[in-house]
Parts: sequence; structure tokens; C-alpha cells
Amino acid sequence: MIVVPPAIQRIPWKLIALLTSIVGFGILVLYSAAGGNWSPWASQQSLRFVVFLTIALVIGRFPLRVFEEHAYLAYIGVVVLLVAVEVLGFVGGGSQRWLNLGFMNLQPSELMKVAIVLALARFYALLPPGNNRSWTALWPALVMIAIPVAMVMLQPDLGTALSICIGGIVVMFVAGLPFWWFGGTVIAGAAALPVLFSFLHDYQQKRILIFLDPESDPLGAGYHISQSKIAIGSGGIGGKGFLNGSQSHLDYLPEGHTDFIFSTMAEEWGLIGGLALMFGFFLLLRWGTRVALKARTRFGQLTATGLTMTIFFYIAVNLMMVMGLAPVVGIPLPLFSYGGSSMLTIMTCVGIILAIENDSKTGTRRFH
Repeated sequence: MIVVPPAIQRIPWKLIALLTSIVGFGILVLYSAAGGNWSPWASQQSLRFVVFLTIALVIGRFPLRVFEEHAYLAYIGVVVLLVAVEVLGFVGGGSQRWLNLGFMNLQPSELMKVAIVLALARFYALLPPGNNRSWTALWPALVMIAIPVAMVMLQPDLGTALSICIGGIVVMFVAGLPFWWFGGTVIAGAAALPVLFSFLHDYQQKRILIFLDPESDPLGAGYHISQSKIAIGSGGIGGKGFLNGSQSHLDYLPEGHTDFIFSTMAEEWGLIGGLALMFGFFLLLRWGTRVALKARTRFGQLTATGLTMTIFFYIAVNLMMVMGLAPVVGIPLPLFSYGGSSMLTIMTCVGIILAIENDSKTGTRRFH
């Protein structure tokens, strides 16, 4: 009889296999996007995944109270990093979003997607049960969301600002705030769209207008969407075959290794590859949802829900963007697109959700 050590039993092998499958598929696509070269993208992505997976597993072993007690400190720390971006950050692609750490370019706004969920989950976990319909349940949360969103919009980065808003709003909704508050906000936001549109940068306005009519400028602002649709459509059911994608290899498809990596994959692997990838994401989201439902504490429930929805927002917006169903906002496909900051964010989410799952096994559920 083989006795498996408890330390080995505690390792989440199924989760590791799922993450490795998604990232491994992405590395194959990056290898192809580079013309059959292991460097620069595939090799760096492989190394990052090993490092960040290790970090996620370490995070998952931390007691949940560590995240709860330091949630506000994490939020303040990321706000300080956002200020540092304005002072010390470098400009890339027309935007000032990154800090050069030497071994990688860190995008602090990505970390805020995690920090805002932790901070709001902490806030509502401490809020007395009967106060979630009062003004005191609303205005502090709005301030915590507004500060980083305003700073991210200065970079400018509309997609990340929306992600931060969505993560915060999901936590507020799950915390039990009155539904009509959210309905009223949607109505007010819809009415204010013309005003909000006028505050966007010219290129952001052009992206939205091109989304509504991409064929109006197929060689200019609508080029990304048009070429993405061509790549996805030309893949058909089974794809053109590994290393045989013409749109990416002939440089017709812009950003084929980052924002539009799904188009690169779909051209070579077709509908079958796309469905396989989406099934992998479905399994990851199902795991996060189950952890949220089984969470032992209110903080754990709110945090797992917010982080799972953050991952979902990444996936949904990127897929809608490359298919022409949403404006191009520069949100990468999680665990698939080339990039360190987005992978660090997703693996941090996974690590914290894993810590919540481990916490749920330690005792009975306790809510206010």
C-alpha cells in the first residue's frame, strides 16, 4: 500500500493541470506567432508561468486572515504605485502605464483589479449587517473605486478602468446593497453617455465609433477588427494547421501575440481550438464560483466572487473585442496573451481563491 505524504496530497494537482493546459496551449500559439521561434515570446512566457504558478501556490498556503487584515494596506500600496507611474513611469504605445523593474515591466493598474476587490470585501465584511442599505455602505466604496479609476484614466487606459469598476461593483452587489441603486446607476450612466464620450481621448472615441461601423475605415482605425475577423473566419472548423496562419505570419494581424492572440489561435486551430480554450476557461471559472459558494466567511465569499468575476471580465471582453462585439480596449486574454503584468494579476487571483478554498476546509461557516 502506497502512502502519499500529506504535503503532496494538499497540492491542488487538478488546478495545476488546468492552468498548465491553458498556458501551454498559449505558448504553442506564441511559438507559432513568432514564426516557429521559441524566443522571444514563448520562452519568456514559460519562465513567467513557472515563477507565477509557484507564487500562486505559496499565496494559497497563507491563512485567509492575512489577506483580510492587510487588504487596506494592499490597496494603499497599489495607489502609491499608480502615483509612481505618473512620476517615474515610461511611455509605451502612447500611454504611460508601466514601471521598469528590470526583469519585467510592471503595470500597477493590473494589481489594482485585485486590491480593489480585497479592500471592498474587507469593508463590507466589517460593516454591520443592518447597514448595507444605508448611505454609509455606499459612499466609502465609491470613493475607493473612484480614486484608482481616475488615476488609470489619466494614463490613459479605459479597459483597465472598466475592469476595476466591474470588480468593485460585483463585490458591492454580492454584499447585498439595494438592487435599485445599481439599476438607477445604469440608467443615469446611459443618460450621461454623451457627456462621458466627450471626455474620452480622440483615439478612444474613434475606437467606439469604429466598433459601431468597422467597415467605414478598414485600412485605418478599423484595421484591427477587420483583420481579426478575417483571421478567425478563415480558420473554419479545424483551422489551417499549426504554423500555417497567414494573417499573423505575414503581419496582417496587429498585436497577434498579445490582445489579438485568440485570432492567431483561431486561424490555425479553428473552431475546435476555440471551443477547447473556452472549455478550459469555463472549468477555471467554475472552480472559482464553487469556492465562493463554499466560503467559510463573508470576506472569503466576497473576495472569491469578486476575483472570479475579474477573471471572467478579462475573458469576456477580450473575446468580444477580437470578434468585433466590443470596442478595442486593450484587455489581454488571461493566461494566454503574452505579458507579465496580466499573468501576475490572474495568478494572484488564483492564489487568493486557493487560500479561500483551503480556509473553507478548516471549520464551519461563519457569517454575520
